[in-house]
Amino acid sequence: MEYITQYFSDFTPMQLKQFEQLQNLYSDWNEKINVISRKDIEHLYLKHVLHSLSIAAAFEFADGSSVIDIGTGGGFPGIPLAIYFPEVQFHLADSIGKKLKVVEAVAEAIGLKNVTTQHIRAEEIKNRKFDFAVSRAVAPLKELWKWSKPLLQKNNKNDFVNGLICLKGGDLAQEISESGLKPNLVSLESIFKEDYFKEKYMLYVKL
Repeated sequence: MEYITQYFSDFTPMQLKQFEQLQNLYSDWNEKINVISRKDIEHLYLKHVLHSLSIAAAFEFADGSSVIDIGTGGGFPGIPLAIYFPEVQFHLADSIGKKLKVVEAVAEAIGLKNVTTQHIRAEEIKNRKFDFAVSRAVAPLKELWKWSKPLLQKNNKNDFVNGLICLKGGDLAQEISESGLKPNLVSLESIFKEDYFKEKYMLYVKL
């Protein structure tokens, strides 16, 4: 938890309690359904929660915005972002149903009212529009944008343009080149000082 409170301070008691509950909930669920690697569960707040919140460090979503988390897995970045932005609607989609079972149980246990889930591939979602798509290391940028773009609405509620915000690591030069896109690239090292964030990036593709 100290990783979170070191970088973010403006939380209500409710939000702090929700963040604190994540460790036990994910540890318990991970015994039944493996959504986080065994070696990572002890580093939940650094490698999953704080990593997810890098989006909140760079983007302040306006109340009433809607965000789809593509390939949410165990609920990252969607669950930490939903705690951080209680007035923003988050739709967490994944093609693996048992992972969503964990997401739904965690959201219910901590009382998150702004999370919905859908067992579906992103490219199969119809008749839904969102302000932003977020994702964490799910697919190459080219694919992510192909899935995200049809789901994004053009009208902006925020001070920044609707689009895709994704978290990735390593050398991204070839992946970005192959995508034909020109994303804004933010090094997470510039936000968080922990070694874990070296060579980790946030990419923002505007609609």
